[in-house]
Amino acid sequence: MDKLWLQERAGGVNLKVFVQPRAARNQIIGLHDAALKISLTAPPVDGAANRLCRDFLAKTLKLAKGRIAVVGGLKSRRKTVHIKDMSSAELLDLLGSYDLLKF
Repeated sequence: MDKLWLQERAGGVNLKVFVQPRAARNQIIGLHDAALKISLTAPPVDGAANRLCRDFLAKTLKLAKGRIAVVGGLKSRRKTVHIKDMSSAELLDLLGSYDLLKF
């Protein structure tokens, strides 16, 4: 599996995300164009999609919201999310229930 969407960084891991705003429900779709595709119900207005992206990932991964930050692509569908104090192996383990190989 190509891991260009996931990179180890100092103090954590960076995750490339492709956000689909105004979706029917919040969910992880899979891999899309070297990024983890996430559909979110929030509109891309006033940072709502960025906040929901952080909150959804925190809930899904069972992490504190303070450990997750959108650090790039604040006004784009393509975002970079930093997760503090986590390795890529730990993140892949947490995402293990999603069949990321099919995309």
